[in-house]
Amino acid sequence: MDLNVRFLRPVFVFVVLVLVSLLTSTFAMAMAPVSETQKLETIQQAFLQTSTIREKSPVAEGKMSAWTVYNGEDIAGYAFETNDVVNIPAYSGKPINTLVVMDVSGKLLATRVLEHHEPILLVGIPEQKLFDFAAAYEGLNVTDKVRVGASNNPDVVNVDVVSGATVTVMVVNEAIMRSARKVAQVLGIAGLSEQAKVPPATIKPDLFKKASWTELTGDGSIRRLSLVEGDIDKAFEGTAAATKGRHGEGRKQRPFIDMYYAPLNIPTIGRNLLGDDQFKWLMSELEEGDQAVAVMGSGQYSFKGNGYVRGGIFDRTQLQQSDKVISFHDTDYYRLDDVYIDGFPGFKEMAIFIVRNQYEFDPGTPWQIELLVRRQVGALDSVFTSFYGDYLTLEQYIDRPAPVVEPEPEALWVSIWKDRAFQIGVLSVALGVLFIVIFIQDVLVRYPRFLHAFRRGYLLFTVFFIGWYTLGQLSVVNVFTFVHALKGDFQWELFLLDPVLFILWGFVAMTMLLWGRGIFCGWLCPFGALQELINELARRFKVKQFEPPFAVHERLWAVKYVILLGLFAISLESLAEAEKYAEVEPFKTAFLLKFQREWGYVFYAIFLLLISIFTRKVYCRYICPLGAALAIPARLRLFDWLKRRKECGQPCKVCANECEIQAIHPDGSINGNECHQCLDCQMTYYRDDKCPPLVQKKRKKAKHDAAMKKIPAMEITDPA
Repeated sequence: MDLNVRFLRPVFVFVVLVLVSLLTSTFAMAMAPVSETQKLETIQQAFLQTSTIREKSPVAEGKMSAWTVYNGEDIAGYAFETNDVVNIPAYSGKPINTLVVMDVSGKLLATRVLEHHEPILLVGIPEQKLFDFAAAYEGLNVTDKVRVGASNNPDVVNVDVVSGATVTVMVVNEAIMRSARKVAQVLGIAGLSEQAKVPPATIKPDLFKKASWTELTGDGSIRRLSLVEGDIDKAFEGTAAATKGRHGEGRKQRPFIDMYYAPLNIPTIGRNLLGDDQFKWLMSELEEGDQAVAVMGSGQYSFKGNGYVRGGIFDRTQLQQSDKVISFHDTDYYRLDDVYIDGFPGFKEMAIFIVRNQYEFDPGTPWQIELLVRRQVGALDSVFTSFYGDYLTLEQYIDRPAPVVEPEPEALWVSIWKDRAFQIGVLSVALGVLFIVIFIQDVLVRYPRFLHAFRRGYLLFTVFFIGWYTLGQLSVVNVFTFVHALKGDFQWELFLLDPVLFILWGFVAMTMLLWGRGIFCGWLCPFGALQELINELARRFKVKQFEPPFAVHERLWAVKYVILLGLFAISLESLAEAEKYAEVEPFKTAFLLKFQREWGYVFYAIFLLLISIFTRKVYCRYICPLGAALAIPARLRLFDWLKRRKECGQPCKVCANECEIQAIHPDGSINGNECHQCLDCQMTYYRDDKCPPLVQKKRKKAKHDAAMKKIPAMEITDPA
């Protein structure tokens, strides 16, 4: 028996046994449905003091359905299913329904996956990873900005991605956060509202009216915070700094601080207090968006503090607006010496504090001045309390812009494409280069050393960048997903969720129509490239190679078509079931999960790679259902640029013997369905030291030239 056949027979028997073992093993089943009782238990556990959960019903004028949770007579929060609010298709083409429990402050108390149809999670990636990912949102707020994966932005909350299921978890993130915000807007939770957003108010720069101190304090332009000793004693009651003993009524009424404060950017206030020249100087010192506030006080307590030093921070006075606390450093402080307004009473200390534009201070929104009072209770310990003075700018001083309607959040696929701009850019350039190489192949094949080096480099790029970095390994499951999408509700958004796969499939479709499936199988398939590089390395070390006789090889081609038909038949019944049996592809193991899974799948993938040491691309030639799926429409290719001579096959068999995947028939014709477009035969086609017809032609020319040199030159004599 031929040595090659004796070697390959046990190999194929072993591969079949491994496939049977994997395909007949117990696969993870789709997740069990979550019952209504389990949903209510999840909601109940989220609210420890909940008394009642009202039955799920339409809320907010029927805009959505939700459970309303009560603590006594008060509403404690809401619970809803993401499918009732948004509809974002995931990898399977169907949304991932998640239960979200939220209190009235906008805090997410519980998040639980209720239903999914993600085939990628049924084998290889445990469902528990998806459940853990969803649970990671517990404790976040509806107003948080959440990003899947790493981010250097301190204002963004990062959640870890699930390796191999990037699209799936990004859909979960979008569904949870977008639905939670929409519910919060409808119900007016966490300061969100469906109403249009109101931009910050602006101060009228040209509005000025001459006014006295009495007039400005009387109409609220200048506000007052006045405290007596009794107010301070009451604030410290029940603390270690409480006043001990009895104190007379006189002490309780003794002034502690009498403080006035006002914004100076408003001309009617600022110009009347500072005078025209000092007001003009102050406005020139401010940057765009800065706001100046005057603070003036008398009494036994200093609002600046005796412990303030240069380079430090004022620890007694700060402002608050909405959820922002505004502190002042020495660079935010100017001395206020002269006040020119009529009727000014005079104060012990005066200051100008600058609210920097980074705080986005809105003069049209109410704000407070906070006075911190400290009492020492020991050598090192002290107790603090705070007093507040409110301020609301008079409407006559400001302009309120028209409300701006916030646009709908951009589609999920758009944000994904923006986040993966680097990968998209590099891949697009690489595909453009490959297109040019194939287009001008007749020129490049005349430089075999360069083309061989380029091909090795491109294969390395395919393995490391396309395969392991971008996870851009195409799969026969993608084909089934597309076919099923055409049968049902086709949505481009589903395919746009993974930009790398979308771009690769677009390029493969184009090149398949032009030249056949070989461009993908020979250049862009990471697993195929890895097999080829392993085999080339083995050849460098003189490892003996084995190839089956062409008659056996030709029949083994049919195996991958049988596998394809079987998987397609299963997919007609269940795409998720087809995904399980598509484990005949080692792609998920080798690239999506990077060999981090059960030993059987890892052993199968590694075994296929080890075979490549002794023979080229066994998996690609005989097993790959994706290659078979691409070969069928590739028969409609428009061009066949691979050149042949009449001597090819009879008598010359150089190209057939050297073809790495035996795509050249004994008669010299190239099987376009099996060719991987490596261009080796085309490089041989132009080599006059390797292609027998060219070698023979070169020898004849050399003999002819040598014969011509032996003919003596004819002498021309003068007849005279």
